[in-house]
Order: sequence, then structure tokens, then C-alpha cells
Amino acid sequence: MLAPAALPTPLHRLSDPVLERAGLELRLKRDDLLHPAVPGNKWRKLVPNLELARERGHTRLLTFGGAYSTHLRATAAAASALGLSSVGLVRGEELAAAPRNWSLRAAEASGMELGFLTRGDYRRTVAGLADPAVAAELAERWGRCLVLPEGGSNGPAVTGAAAIPAEIPDLGPGDLLCCPVGTGATLAGIAAGLPPGARALGVAVLRGGEGYLEGELARLHREAYGREFANWRIDHGHHGGGYGKVPAELEAFAAGFEDRHGVALERRYVAKTLLAVHDLAAAGELAPGTRVTVVVTGLPDPVRQLRG
Repeated sequence: MLAPAALPTPLHRLSDPVLERAGLELRLKRDDLLHPAVPGNKWRKLVPNLELARERGHTRLLTFGGAYSTHLRATAAAASALGLSSVGLVRGEELAAAPRNWSLRAAEASGMELGFLTRGDYRRTVAGLADPAVAAELAERWGRCLVLPEGGSNGPAVTGAAAIPAEIPDLGPGDLLCCPVGTGATLAGIAAGLPPGARALGVAVLRGGEGYLEGELARLHREAYGREFANWRIDHGHHGGGYGKVPAELEAFAAGFEDRHGVALERRYVAKTLLAVHDLAAAGELAPGTRVTVVVTGLPDPVRQLRG
């Protein structure tokens, strides 16, 4: 059985000089403490899809991710705990013959069967999941599966993430909820769950997503709720050079934040979001009096923790 999640996750107020000088309050919504094997937004997005799998009689999940995908590890762990088999299709054919990194080893240790695709085939498959021909190819190779998109980003995932604002008391017009944006479902859910007047800010962690990510948010809102929402925006200036990139400036910021506040930061998503909030506050782009809540969506890599 899958161990229960620690809900609601804690809400911590931090004393941060940069934000306080700008007349802002900073809080962390500690979703990184939600579950040891399926942490943060992975739990929020997976649970509705696991319920869907059970309702439809599926015994196998299939999904997609990169070499260090937290989504693959979380899907593998959740599927194993529930007695389901799982398949992870990994971006990068060259990884098939290479020694497994710590992340892929963890997925396999939870019983996930890995398949490796060229980058071209990966893009084609992920983009074509709604195409019956692509669905038929996957079914022929892997059997009957509930197919989850990259990052688990779909309508059910959005409804799962929409529970985050409901756990935060007294949200209103002075509140801004912030989170990283990879595939978009977490931001879409947060925006959908906000009360009137509150707003959401997403920080893109991939380079070149302008326009595309906004389109994905609109699509996910239509899929989940049959309508679009206008209470959110995406910052595209803090991707750090691209997905998975951690430049020296970002590393220095994250290390300093950890020293000041005693909170270990995941670098590729969470640290970028906090750096964006600090930069926007310092530039006067957030209105004084705003209460900023950053959703800590995941744990630091265990390898980084061991080295640190």
C-alpha cells in the first residue's frame, strides 16, 4: 500500500530582508514534506491519475521523462506500492547502454521497466499522444497501459494541484502564489484553486517556452474545467540557461538561502522560483503589501544532499 501523505503540508513564514525592504511577506508552502517517495507536486498530480487507473481497470502505467526525472521515480514508487507495473520511456537512446545514473536506478529498483527513445522519437511520441496511430504504437509495444503525459501533466493532475490553495487559510486579493513551471499542470491547478482576487505566478524552468507554456496552461484549464482562467502569468527570465541548468549565480543564491533559512533547496525548479521572487521584489515589480507564498514542489536530489 502507498503510505498516506502528510496533508495539509506546513506553511512557514520567513523573515527575508530583500522582500521585507520591498514591503512583502514571504511564506513557503512545504510540499516537499508531503511524502517520502512521491513528494510535492508529484503526489498532487499522480493521485487523481492512480484513481483513474483503478476505475478503468488498468494494471500498468506508462509515462515519459528525462534521465533525472523525478516524475519517473515517483510514478515507479507509487505504482509499485499499489501493485501496478510501470513503464518509463526515457529521452535519449544513448542512455540504454550507459551505466544507470542514481535516478534511473531508483526507478528500476521500484520495478519500472525502462525504454529509451531517440530525442526525435521522444518528441514525436510525447507530442502525438492524442493521435490514435501513436497510441496504437505504444499499445503494440507495451500492452494495455494508462498513458500519462510527460510530467504527468493532464486534466486530472490539474485538479489534484488545485487542492494546494485550499490548504492555505485566508487567501485574498493581497496574495500571490508562486511555483516552478515545467509542463504546467501545477501552476494550472493553483490558478484554478485560487479565490477571487488572489493571483498565481509561475517561473519557467526551460528556455524558449514563451507562448508555448501559456498555450499549455490554457489547454490544461480547458481539459480540466472546460474554461480558461486569467489570474496567472509566467516569468520567463529565470530559467538559468535551460532545463536542468544550474548556473553559478543560481547555485550561490540557493546556498545563501539555505544558510539563512535552514531549508534545503532543489536547484532545477525550486531555487529558480525563489530567485525570481527575489529579483522581482528587488526590482519593485511586486506590489508592496503582497503576501508571497512559494510552493516548494520537490526535494533536493539525494546525490547533492550526500555531497553537501
